Amino acid sequence: MILADFHTHTNYCDGKNTPEEMVLGAIERGMEAIGFTEHSYTPFDSRYCLTQEKTKQYIEDVRGLQQKYADRIKIYCGLELDSYAPIPAAGTFDFYIGSVHYVKFGEDYVVMDEGNDNLRRGAELHCGGDIYCIAEAYFERVVEAVRRCDAAIVGHFDVISKFQELDPIFDENHPRYKAAWRKTLDALIPMNKVFEVNVGAISRGKRTTPYPSSPILQEIWERGGKLLLTGDTHQKENLCFQFEHWAEEIGKMGIELRDYTVMF
Repeated sequence: MILADFHTHTNYCDGKNTPEEMVLGAIERGMEAIGFTEHSYTPFDSRYCLTQEKTKQYIEDVRGLQQKYADRIKIYCGLELDSYAPIPAAGTFDFYIGSVHYVKFGEDYVVMDEGNDNLRRGAELHCGGDIYCIAEAYFERVVEAVRRCDAAIVGHFDVISKFQELDPIFDENHPRYKAAWRKTLDALIPMNKVFEVNVGAISRGKRTTPYPSSPILQEIWERGGKLLLTGDTHQKENLCFQFEHWAEEIGKMGIELRDYTVMF
């Protein structure tokens, strides 16, 4: 049984439930721990992220819940820190997920995970229609996302492939695509970070397998990388979504998942 979920969102951002509702949902499921990771304040796009004022409220809320439910569940106050977001003061959060949701070309932020039309637009505007140019820029940014805040967890490593099943836009076996993510692993593996195996797109009906994709997952493991199942959960019903199933499937690949107690 996997009894912890360390990528969760609440109604402080684009989630459905309050932090306390998420905690109570986790307790009902018999979970040992929950890590809150709201989307960081990102000045140029406030549609789904924390505002500065809500950031303070979020921290106070979660810290209060840590005390209120200390005898029932371990609660961690984390942040999914976008690669272009301001870095909070040291000690503000218990941990960071380093994630890339945009790639900046000049003054234009191309969104990576809101439909492939964004990627097509970015490729036409900034890369002469070359979609692999976008992919290369994305994977380069992943390194910076993790390095700049010393993130504990590498967020949805190949989220650029989120809509590949619904709307294929590139060949994941293309030499340039594979070279791009391998170059990023060259930089990240020595940092000894944990890569999340993210089932969030499955729970929201966008794909049928987690990211990273199986070839990337296998290579992370073979290179000595650490892997942790996360829900990227936006409502209490999806806490630890299909974790047992995917732990079994990943185990069939000869891969061992990380125990959260080793991380925290």
